[in-house]
Amino acid sequence: MADKTNKVPETIPGPYYVDEECIACELCVDAAPANFIMADDGTHAYVYKQPENDEEKAASDDAMTSCPVDAIGKDG
Repeated sequence: MADKTNKVPETIPGPYYVDEECIACELCVDAAPANFIMADDGTHAYVYKQPENDEEKAASDDAMTSCPVDAIGKDG
C-alpha cells in the first residue's frame, strides 16, 4: 500500500500520488498518460496532473491497481 508520507517530490497536490517505492516500470504512464509521467532521470513516475474527468479517474484507478509494488495511492 502506498504511503502518503513518502510521496515523490514531483507529485502535484491532490488525491492521487506516487511514493518512493516506485520502480519505474512505466505501467502507470502507459495506463494513464494524461496523469502520470516519468521523472527526467528515469528513476520513478509521478502524477503531473490530477484526473479532471471520469475517464482520467478510471485510467488513474487502473494504474493504481496495476502497480506491481503498490506505489500509487489515492486519498480522496
